[in-house]
Amino acid sequence: MQTIQLLPLTGSVGPAVRALGWAWAVEEACENYVAQEAVRLPEADADVLLAAADTLYDMMVRAIPDVVPDDLLQLLAIPRNLWAAVRHSWNDDRHWHLYGRFDLASTPEGPKLIEFNADTATSIPETAVVQWASLVAAQQDDEDRQANGLFEGLEAQLSHWQGLNSDLDNSLLLVHLPDSPEDEANCSVVAEAARAAGFSQVHVCAVDAMQVSVAGEERGVWAEVAPEQWVRFGFVFKLVPWEILAEEEPELTADLSQLLQSRDVIIANPPYALLFQSKGLLAWLWQVYPHHPLLLEASLEDLPGRYVRKPLLGREGQNVTEVQAGSIVREQPGEFAHQPQVRQRWAELPTDAQNRRYQAGVFWAGEACAISFRRELGVITNLSEFVPHILH
Repeated sequence: MQTIQLLPLTGSVGPAVRALGWAWAVEEACENYVAQEAVRLPEADADVLLAAADTLYDMMVRAIPDVVPDDLLQLLAIPRNLWAAVRHSWNDDRHWHLYGRFDLASTPEGPKLIEFNADTATSIPETAVVQWASLVAAQQDDEDRQANGLFEGLEAQLSHWQGLNSDLDNSLLLVHLPDSPEDEANCSVVAEAARAAGFSQVHVCAVDAMQVSVAGEERGVWAEVAPEQWVRFGFVFKLVPWEILAEEEPELTADLSQLLQSRDVIIANPPYALLFQSKGLLAWLWQVYPHHPLLLEASLEDLPGRYVRKPLLGREGQNVTEVQAGSIVREQPGEFAHQPQVRQRWAELPTDAQNRRYQAGVFWAGEACAISFRRELGVITNLSEFVPHILH
């Protein structure tokens, strides 16, 4: 099994971020779970991870039929009130998938797909800004020391999305869940990339501050950008999962779906991102590409031997269960136990000298563009330590 090699990083990330002029990208808690060391990543290994993400994305696109059948939507546990929007966005190229993050296991046989965070992937500030600032703070920031083109990738994707929808007002509203500084920080990075991409107006707010109307002259998506100053937006970026909107806000979901289909607004990531977000796709991919070297065996039925069981639309590592020969070895608590679950063959993650396990995250934004790592003694979750990398 591969052993992770680490390079200690000296210096403080916070002042380095602010000195770079990137204070807008980082909330205070961001600095607390970023490791004071970096994974020493051979350039050849970085190239393999990036190539794996590009190949996997192409495989996913090819695996979804042009006419998405009901049984596939059911298999993937897509909420029924989103079916029309999923199909509409899948068959209209103006609905552009901006970005996502592949979670990969580096095994002796090469990278293996753990899952794809296709809809509302976070850790954008840590990946795009903080891990580079870690090298700056440690005076290790020679050119090409990191596989990290996430900001540039987002800027290019936003520019392309804008060009595909030039008939809409060139204004972008970014919404996130309320009372979440982490989500707001993620939106702030995307907002900065949108300004660089040429959007005329860019505004970030909590989703409950957004107003949506499907009637008369007020039809559209609105937000108050200054006291008593309301703006109607042509573009919306939502860091709110589609399935949560569908379950908790069915009326809002219906209105947004209607506005999408009438081209009053365009939303990213598009509803079809749910096809990739659902962990049911892991089982579907194994059927379409059996024994592909980038895939782990996956099924909606129990597997023999050692495997992991995961809710199809679970998040943050909740309710992930490790099973060995039919017996539960370890189970994460969470809110998704009621969901259908996929079974995926166990993959040993590489470890360091302290037996901490490392999972690679590869961001895709039009192409694979950035690498980062999470580490944990147990199951990797959103609270696991974020580890920068340095190429050698």
